[in-house]
Amino acid sequence: MDMLIGGKHISSDDLLEVKNPYDNEVIDTVPIAHRQTADLAITEANNAKDSLQEMSAFKVSNKLFNVVEKLKDNREDFARLLTLEVGKPINESLVELDRSIETLKLAAEEAKRIYGESVPLDAGLNGKGFFAFTQRLPLGVVAAITPFNYPLNLTIHKIAPAISCKNTVIIKPPTEAPLTVMKFAELLNEEFPDGVVNTVTGYGSEVGDYLVTSNGVNKISFTGSVTTGLMISQKAGMKKVTLELGGNDPMVVLKDANLDKAVTGVINGAFLNAGQVCMGVKRIIIENEVADEFCEKLVAQTEKMVMGNPLDTKTTLGTLISEKAAIQVEQTVNNAVHEGAKILTGGVRDGAFYQATVIDNVTPDMDLVINETFGPVAPIIRISDVDEAIKVANETDYGLQAGVFTSDYANAMRCAQEIEAGTVFINKQSTFRTDNMPFGGFKNSGVGKEGIKYAVEEMTKTKLIGLNLR
Repeated sequence: MDMLIGGKHISSDDLLEVKNPYDNEVIDTVPIAHRQTADLAITEANNAKDSLQEMSAFKVSNKLFNVVEKLKDNREDFARLLTLEVGKPINESLVELDRSIETLKLAAEEAKRIYGESVPLDAGLNGKGFFAFTQRLPLGVVAAITPFNYPLNLTIHKIAPAISCKNTVIIKPPTEAPLTVMKFAELLNEEFPDGVVNTVTGYGSEVGDYLVTSNGVNKISFTGSVTTGLMISQKAGMKKVTLELGGNDPMVVLKDANLDKAVTGVINGAFLNAGQVCMGVKRIIIENEVADEFCEKLVAQTEKMVMGNPLDTKTTLGTLISEKAAIQVEQTVNNAVHEGAKILTGGVRDGAFYQATVIDNVTPDMDLVINETFGPVAPIIRISDVDEAIKVANETDYGLQAGVFTSDYANAMRCAQEIEAGTVFINKQSTFRTDNMPFGGFKNSGVGKEGIKYAVEEMTKTKLIGLNLR
């Protein structure tokens, strides 16, 4: 599949193979772009700004709604391609498509709501007789650098709000899974002028770095690792940046919790997309009094997970993105066992597959829970009371989302206020997200917010216009 730049299909002599992690078969190839190609994309995106500015908000909204219908019409084809390149079960890919459609709808609606406000200058010294109002204007060119785990939905979370407020975009899709994103860019290009949407494939160390440092780009929206996010923040200069980075999300289970609901929360939160979710349940912090019963229930449900061909609708646990990623998870779990943790179920790797794993007797100082383990692992950390639960929940460099299961709303509100995370859900796992909510964390989990309305705020600049009526 070729890159899309300025409405033209651009290839390269250097090609990157995109492989199915389930059977290692080559699905397709994409060009390995270099800096001159990234520079061409920046030029085309800047040249297209005027054509997008000439469109009314009404027209931009309608065109985005047209893309919604096209995505609906091609839902099954997109889901199949997504499963082939990522390895997630087809049913999960269909859910990602449904979320992507809803996210795109939200952006189409938001295109008509780019509001300014009146400002009472007479509230300030010498402001009597002035009338002032603000406008929210596009930044110009937004570069979106996206990850492999939810390639379509997370890309739409960046480029749809960007276009809705009349920015042009350059997409740098993940090298492991670029195809679904590139196919979606073609749908957008059918509706918008050439150059409004551009794709650049290749390695982040070259083309990603060029986009970050170029003066022709006005905003970077990145989802990925903390290490790369820190490099972007250092190199971006005066650009606006939104960085959605890692998570090490806790799920606190207090002794008065509904254990069946909490177990369901872990199944849906720790094993979704083979655990490759930044807001997935990464640490289960549970009071001693109910830990044994909870573990028994969790093991029983975990062993019902079906690992197999991701295209099979019966499969509930697909592959990791690569065998290398699965080996890393395997080594991290084995190290925890060596340090005293105990595997209750799972713990076996087969190629890029890693079994859904419940591991008990985990302590907060183990690498398994100090760093983000990006795999289908549910680590159990036993604690004595709510005070210790909050302390352990906050013993991390991350602060994306958290879940607390309890029937005591005094403890619920205390946890909600004291746990350091961008979102705290009560009686729901951290993995829950609606596409209209503000999404973004504290500490090393990043800066800025996504969620369409909030992304639009991050992708616009405010101008004040004042009239002297004296």
